This record gives sequence, C-alpha cells and structure tokens, in this order.
Amino acid sequence: MFKYFIRRLVLMIPTLFGITLICFLIVNLAPGGPIERKLSQMRFGGGSLSENVTSHSVNQELVEALKKQYGFDKPVGTRYWLWLKNAVTLNFGDSFIYEESVLDIIISKLPVSIQFGILSFLLAYLISIPLGVYKAVRDGSRWDGLTSFALIVMYAVPPLVLGILLKTYFSGSVFVDWFPVGDIYSDDYYNKNLWGKFLDRAHHFVLPLICYALGNFTMLTLLMKNSMMDCIKSDYVRTARAKGLSDKVVLLKHAFKNALIPIVTGLGSFLQWFLGGSLIVEKIFNLDGIGLLGYESAVQRDIHVLLALIFIQSVLSVVGRLMSDMSLPLVDPRITFDK
Repeated sequence: MFKYFIRRLVLMIPTLFGITLICFLIVNLAPGGPIERKLSQMRFGGGSLSENVTSHSVNQELVEALKKQYGFDKPVGTRYWLWLKNAVTLNFGDSFIYEESVLDIIISKLPVSIQFGILSFLLAYLISIPLGVYKAVRDGSRWDGLTSFALIVMYAVPPLVLGILLKTYFSGSVFVDWFPVGDIYSDDYYNKNLWGKFLDRAHHFVLPLICYALGNFTMLTLLMKNSMMDCIKSDYVRTARAKGLSDKVVLLKHAFKNALIPIVTGLGSFLQWFLGGSLIVEKIFNLDGIGLLGYESAVQRDIHVLLALIFIQSVLSVVGRLMSDMSLPLVDPRITFDK
C-alpha cells in the first residue's frame, strides 16, 4: 500500500506538469490579454498615459513598457517556469482586474462554493445511496418505475433551465416570492441568534442547492441501484441465502459493501465539489463564488486568476483520484495494491 501511494505521488508530478503547461500555452497564446485591455482603456477611457496614445496608433515605447510591467517581455517558456516556481508556493501574483493578490481573491470567493459543495455532496450521497438500495430491492415494482421516471426527468432538465424555472416560480413577483435570491444570508444576519442564522442560511440555500445537487443525486441513485442489483444476482449472495441467512443480513452485510465499490471510486470528486463552484447556478442566483470568478477571469482575460484556478483544480483532481483508490480497500479488503 505504501509503495503504491508513493508511486502515485510521483506520477502526479508529470501529470500536473503536463496539464499546467498546456493550459499556460493556451491562455498566453490566445489573442487579447491584459496589455490589449489596458491599451483599450487608455484609448477610450483615458488614463495617466493617454497623451502617448492616439485613436489610430499606439506609442511602441508604451507597449514595451506595459509588456515589461506585466512580465510579457520574456519568452513564453521562461514565463512558464517563473509562474510554475511561484505556483508551487501558492504565489500566483496579482490580478489584472482586481489589482490585488490572486490568492486573496480566491480565498474571498471560497465560502460560497465550499458551503454549497459540502451540502450538495452530503445530500447527494446520503439520499441516493439508501434510495438506490431500496430501488434495487423493489426492482420492477410500480414504485421503482415511478421513481426511475422521475429521476430521469430531473436528470434531463439542464441546470440553466431548472434554475430559471425555480427563480421564476418561487422567487419573483410573477408567481410566489418564497425564497430570496442573491447572497447567502440576509442583511440582518449577524443580529440573529444561532438558530435564526441557521434558518436564514437554509432559506437562502434552498433553490441554489436544488440546482447544485440534482444532477449528481440522480446519477448516483441509478448507479447505486444497478450496482446493488448486480451484487444481489451474484453467486455469493445466493450461497448466503441458501445457508439460511435473513434477507437483511444478506443485503447489508454481503451485497451492500460490494455494491459500494463503484460509488467509492467517485468519492474523490468531492474535493472539486467543494471548490469547483457552478457557473450557471452562481450566475442565475447572483452568488459570488469560484465558478463566477472563473468565468469573469476568462472573459476579461485575467490570466493570473485563470491560471491559479486551473492549477488548484488540477491538484484537487489528481489528489481526489488518489483518495478514491486508497479508500477502495476499506470497502473491499480483497483489493490490495501490493504488486
């Protein structure tokens, strides 16, 4: 186990290197950038150096000065190595748009994404696993058919459409105004007691949380059901029943643990659930999280923020996959990594 763990850690290095190199080249070689954005502001919005800029031409000395200021006077390869060396220590530089530390900006956006990530993860797994088991036990019944139809319909609805429908019907003046939209708590949040704060946040979380968790909830439920049905039909389950064991013991002790293996392989994605955010949900419900930050950084070509988010997501992805593999022996002791 220890050798496998070390080997996977070593393999993570070239994986991260390849991901960051490709993303760095794409971001830096794409047309447009902070220099073009600054020059556009100086042309049309004025600025301290506007006397060096006309509507038809740009002083080449000014362009070179901006390149030196933003670090674009060096070759792409040199810039990548400098960026990678700083990224290892979580020094991602300053944002071109916000003009403050990139790490501070990301940390300021984390609370929204982390809270929704944790809650959607817990709801999806805590509900979908027992629901999937029960559907497998009642396979072929009317209840199983109705719930499967409902799950497929929910999965087929795009998050964008679902968010718009929820906001229109339950948070507006057209139908009912039951749930607030925008931010994750009310203006008088800090004047309430502990229980009042909990209810206030829960009130704000209802609609966005439905959009966050619905797709994963449906997928996990059907995956759990299919995995459980495969285990129920296995020879070792029939043998356990032939020995006279009760259905409860057979299902929970023998079939359930093996049915969890496909579910456990996806547990590593929970790190990305915590920090990934959802652009569509955050945009619809006016939530200031990581997803919206990534979108705005891409649109406004805030390269330092965009590369920092890519780097963090890449690290979380490979670490999550490692955690998924390492958790498999906890579910099935037959799985070992000694070879």
